[in-house]
Amino acid sequence: TGHISLGAVRNAHIPRLSDKLVTRLADLVTGVCKKGVAAELSLEVAVARMYGLDRSGFSAVLDLFDIEDSERDQLLSPRLWRSKGVGKAAADSVPVVKPMIPNHYSARLSDLDLRMANAVHPGGNWKSIPDTIPSARLAQIRESFKAGEGSRSTYYGRLSPSAPAYTINTYFTRPGNGCHLHYDYAGGQHRVLSEREAARLQSFPDSFVFSGSHSAIATQIGNAVPPLLAFQIARMLPERGQCVDLFSGAGGLSLGFLWAGWEPLTANDIDEKALETYVRNVHSDTVIGSIREPQVFEEIVRRVSAMRSPDKPLVVLGGPPCQGFSTAGNRRTMEDERNTLFYRYRDMLNVLKPAAYIFENVTGLLNMEGGRVFEMVKQALSLEGYKLVAWKLRAESYAIPQRRTRVVVVGVRDQRVPLSPPPHVTQLTGGGGLFESLPAAITVEDALGDLPPLQPGEDGSGKPYRFSPRTNYQALMRGQLRPEDYLRSFESPALGTAR
Repeated sequence: TGHISLGAVRNAHIPRLSDKLVTRLADLVTGVCKKGVAAELSLEVAVARMYGLDRSGFSAVLDLFDIEDSERDQLLSPRLWRSKGVGKAAADSVPVVKPMIPNHYSARLSDLDLRMANAVHPGGNWKSIPDTIPSARLAQIRESFKAGEGSRSTYYGRLSPSAPAYTINTYFTRPGNGCHLHYDYAGGQHRVLSEREAARLQSFPDSFVFSGSHSAIATQIGNAVPPLLAFQIARMLPERGQCVDLFSGAGGLSLGFLWAGWEPLTANDIDEKALETYVRNVHSDTVIGSIREPQVFEEIVRRVSAMRSPDKPLVVLGGPPCQGFSTAGNRRTMEDERNTLFYRYRDMLNVLKPAAYIFENVTGLLNMEGGRVFEMVKQALSLEGYKLVAWKLRAESYAIPQRRTRVVVVGVRDQRVPLSPPPHVTQLTGGGGLFESLPAAITVEDALGDLPPLQPGEDGSGKPYRFSPRTNYQALMRGQLRPEDYLRSFESPALGTAR
């Protein structure tokens, strides 16, 4: 139906049904018809055992449902779980499959990096590291700080459990390139974020599996648009339809639109591993290569034209490579050829004539060459018949546990584009003040607290979760809460804590 990702389907454990097992199950179902409630309880436990659940695992499943205490007590009755009937036979015939946490790998650290990590407490940074620890990079950071070249406040930073993360960049596997040390100092987590933890802070669910080397995965995660932000953008458009994703990367924009009920047609990127990830989790149709190349451009047009429905609106998504625009880049000038890619994006709009387009980029675009570049981009995208608005969106305001700010330009042909951006859901300062009515922003611990601990260089993909979800964000990441219900939880106390 499009409501469950391909990654979740592929990770689902389906028991092997032997003829003997099917016969026994049929007998139990027949018993339900004859004996009623007692037999029905036995059937429930038998099926739970088939899926490799023990009594405590089944209890965690029951926590997700609103059932009477008396019924819960009956289902967890030790007598039922001691039964030697079909449930035990099923459990014996089917291997127990532990929940997998894909990409839960934390990069190795050198002995020097480990010494520095041990010196930094939650919320701290390079200034916490004593001079007695020798480091050429640290010396360079100190010199640039003295020269007034910036605070470098996130370098060698350790995340604070009670605040959102800083921007997850492509270097989150390196402690010296941002605030990437795990928040749990007391628990001995002297390491950088795992790939899964970084993906969660970007709002990718645990069922979303990244392909490629560790370096390729870090690039895919750091460059992505948070899917939950894309979901909220998609819901602002007048109606649902089909979408094309240019410069798609791993598919953060597409995934958000898919969650909102849009149908992906095709995606394009030059990164082969990113497209492998896209195919694995979002949609099977992709075109690899640069849209600067005529054959690539024409192939995208050909595929979209063949699959496009005349009865559904089409939206073109796109986040051109941003290194040339970014304040982190060395060449913030229009001489950087990457900055001309938006012209090919515009050419695609002229050919496809979509009902809407979404153009996403870094905030460095706003002040490049005194703002002239941004005006040029808006002029290039101000196509005849389109109404255009530009939004500056902060991820932490949209129930995402990360401080990440991006520029989004939206154009709609039928003049129904909303002038205001998606409404804020959370805020950094939390509620309580005269003008503060929104819940506090989602914190790092809200997002990551249920993930198992790791040592540097350890792959914890086969480790179990520490506990059942304790926040709605953890439930969202584990596929137990839909994005729309997660956002609704900030409005409805009946859905429990919104954190």
